[in-house]
Amino acid sequence: MTKEEIIKNISETYSTLSLECQEELPNKATILSLEKGSILVREGQYSDKTFYIIKGCARAYYLKDGKDISDWFAFENEFISAIVSFFTEKPSPHYIELLEDSILIELSRGDIEGLADKYHDFERLLRVIVTQTMLSHQERIASMQFYNAEQKYENLLVIRPDITQRVPLTDIASYLGITLETLSRIRNPKNRI
Repeated sequence: MTKEEIIKNISETYSTLSLECQEELPNKATILSLEKGSILVREGQYSDKTFYIIKGCARAYYLKDGKDISDWFAFENEFISAIVSFFTEKPSPHYIELLEDSILIELSRGDIEGLADKYHDFERLLRVIVTQTMLSHQERIASMQFYNAEQKYENLLVIRPDITQRVPLTDIASYLGITLETLSRIRNPKNRI
């Protein structure tokens, strides 16, 4: 898949981009092909990049008292970035790690801002992406506050049915805010008490 085809897909998936913007955007994008386990962003690092996943998946996580806590998964045709660092120009409080061999497009904040200044349709694309990200995170917060462990897991499967084939169960459990034992019990009804 060429950069141009990828940009066309982003335009069709999120918000329509003008032909001029679609022609300029590939010049600003870098394609990365990285192995599973690669770290895109480290805690304490300044990050002015955002990543669009062409193939593969990634997770954002925090380290707290020696444990890592997943708080975001991104898959094909989704974006992921160190939001705090990207928008505030402060060190990232979390890591971003690839969970599979992945192909990504990397865009810098400077290039994104330049394109947004030049093309209103690109600015609209950014709004759509940021809004979808905010809504997704708001959904997760509501789930954490109002649902029991089984409901959280079932909701996650509705959104991402293949997640257990692609993401380690320990990462899923930490994302849901439950123990691995609880997740195992939920996944195997025979073990329920």
